[in-house]
Amino acid sequence: MTSILRSPQALQLTLALIKPDAVAHPLILEAVHQQILNNKFLIVRMRELLWRKEDCQKFYQEHEGSQKYKKFSWHQCLDEGTLFAGRFFYQRLVEFMASGPIRAYILAHKDAIQLWRTVMGPTRVFRARHVAPDSIRGSFGLTDTRNTTHGSDSVVSASREIAAFFPNFSEQRWYEEEEPQLRCGPVCYNPEGGIHFAAGTGGPGPT
Repeated sequence: MTSILRSPQALQLTLALIKPDAVAHPLILEAVHQQILNNKFLIVRMRELLWRKEDCQKFYQEHEGSQKYKKFSWHQCLDEGTLFAGRFFYQRLVEFMASGPIRAYILAHKDAIQLWRTVMGPTRVFRARHVAPDSIRGSFGLTDTRNTTHGSDSVVSASREIAAFFPNFSEQRWYEEEEPQLRCGPVCYNPEGGIHFAAGTGGPGPT
């Protein structure tokens, strides 16, 4: 992967997904969007889409069982609960994520990755309700799969995931052209398009 050149003061990007369970309920969808705004994220890009099952499988392939078991046959692994738990979770996740519309965001903030993960709350909904009841998952999550949102867990993951959902978005070009203007301001928000842009630029073109 090509290294992205950015200044030490540059805003950080992350991918945020709102899952089908939340998109299906307009009030929850709007509440999550408002959480993004309330936490001072800049919404760089946003789109809604139906995710193809094959794209879900590629995106979540890391959950398809531990790699150390790949050399064994399915029957040789019958006593390996970890493998089966991983495969079960993977299949359930893929089926769910392809079951209805999702909303994808590119978010910017000086600490976008960690902040978004904090705003989401723990992956396990039971834990989220107890330790972070005001988080998105604590408020709206149903199960560990239907837990409302997804967020990148590292800079490398963010770049890979952004490219998967916004194939026409150039991260390098954004850091060269848009990021300095958004960081230094002033910044406008377009409620209809749901994105932020530097004042006087008219906003980004289609991605």
